[in-house]
This record gives sequence, structure tokens and C-alpha cells, in this order.
Amino acid sequence: MIEDKKILQPLVEVFGFPIENETDRAKRYRVNKLCPFNNIVSNCTKNSIEFPLGVCSLNHKDKQVIICPIRFREDWTIISDAANFIFEDKSAWTHVGEVRLNDKFGKSAGNIDYVLVSYDGKGRVLDFGSLEVQAVYISGNLTGPFTAYLEYPSPLFSWTKALKYPKPDYLSSSRKRLIPQIIAKGSILKQWNKKQVVALQTSFYNTLPPLPEVNKSESDFAFFIYDLIPQRESQTLSLKLQRVVYTTFASALEQIAKFEAGSIVEFTELLQKKLDSKRTENSDINLENIVVE
Repeated sequence: MIEDKKILQPLVEVFGFPIENETDRAKRYRVNKLCPFNNIVSNCTKNSIEFPLGVCSLNHKDKQVIICPIRFREDWTIISDAANFIFEDKSAWTHVGEVRLNDKFGKSAGNIDYVLVSYDGKGRVLDFGSLEVQAVYISGNLTGPFTAYLEYPSPLFSWTKALKYPKPDYLSSSRKRLIPQIIAKGSILKQWNKKQVVALQTSFYNTLPPLPEVNKSESDFAFFIYDLIPQRESQTLSLKLQRVVYTTFASALEQIAKFEAGSIVEFTELLQKKLDSKRTENSDINLENIVVE
């Protein structure tokens, strides 16, 4: 990859390949808007089927940040990694995607990204566990540089004029997506005593509060942490497992869903200002109501 150009534009992978990759295969994927990461169809369908926003990963502070959940499907590594945690024996297993999960009252708690299912010789379900995949939301304008690159694709592409330069939004990714998923779906799966896995990237995991770790044998909840590693020979990036954090559902939920308190002094000062303002308004109203005989 061209290191000195990385800071000049936000695109890392477009339709599955780094923009520095000028091989015939990379060009064919870009021209035909294909997805090499096991999408439900051959083409990329990110945001739109007809005009997909085919950016798999974003450039941010010289790091490749995955912004498309389909990117995690490379070689189905996440599935086999999760299976090694969920199933202790060597039972046959498979996975099914987008499985609706209902609560006691029949109300949907959301769809589970992947349910891993072990089965016996007659195809009967023996056990199951969940795998949730969390890419990162972005803020800013990604359509601009993406469109400009497709018009004139080049490994020397640069983009420095955007007013709202695209960047990862880790806070929204956790508060609007990850935490609600753990609370809703995770709570039900915990009551069923089923193991759960969350797959995400190192940069995202590092924004979360530190979690207490336990031995694998004691864990019912694990974070599988991946990164994109350059492959020089193929001029691609490859999804590689970097670390596994074995924890428990209760401790993970307690830490992740906990909002750290800010300054009570600042909050008290804000209350004082609002109280003073309210008293002033009431005083003005009282003066206006005085009738001079």
C-alpha cells in the first residue's frame, strides 16, 4: 500500500480491494460492483442495490476501519472462530442468518446476525449460540470521495476538499447499535443459558470500557477482535483474529451499558443558572401583575 498517500484520502477498500490494487481482478470487481465477501448476492448492496456505496473500509489515522458488516464475512472466519467457543464438543454445526428473536410477549427483540446451531446425525438441534457483528457507523460525507474515485480510479487518488470529512463514529456505534443489542437480545439468550459472541475491530473495542476477563471455560460471552492485515503478494487486506476477550454477560452488560458520570459541580451550576433564570422570569411576571390604584 502507498503509505504516504493514506492521509490524503479516506478510502481504503472499494468493492473489496485497496484502491492501490490495479490488478485485473480488482478492476473487474470495481467495474461490475461485485462483493468478494460472501454477500447474499454477487454484487455489493450497501445502501442501495442499483447504486451501492461500495466502500468496505475507511482510512482514519492510518488505520483501516471496517464500515460494512459484510466485510467481516471474509472466508467465514468469524463463524468458525465463534463455533470453537460456543460448542465444546466436536458436534456437526452450521449457521443461519438474520433470525428473529421474540420476547415473552411475542414482541421482537431484533434479529440475531448469525445463530450457530449444532445438530445430531438425524439433523435435530442439540445446541445453539449467537454471533453479532458490529461494523462502525461513520459521520461526514463518504459519497463525495467515493463518487470522485469511481469517475477517475487511480492509486494516486486524493481527497482533501471535503467540508465534512468522513470518519468513524464509535460513540453512535456503541450507544445506538451495540448496547441496545446486548440489552435486548443478549438478555433473552442469557436467560436461556446460551453463549454469545460479538465480532468487531480492535479500534472499536478500544473505545469500550475495560471488561473483566475470565477463563474460556467460565465464559458465556466473548468479544472476538479482528483487524485488516496487508497481504503483499495479493495486494489485498485480510481479516485476521487479533484477540479474544472472554468475559460474562453480566459483567459485560454492567460495564458497557454504564455511562460514566460527569462533573456534579458543573451540573449543579447549570441547575443554579436555570433556577436563577426561572426566579427572574417569575419576578418580572409578578411586577407586571401589580395594579397601581
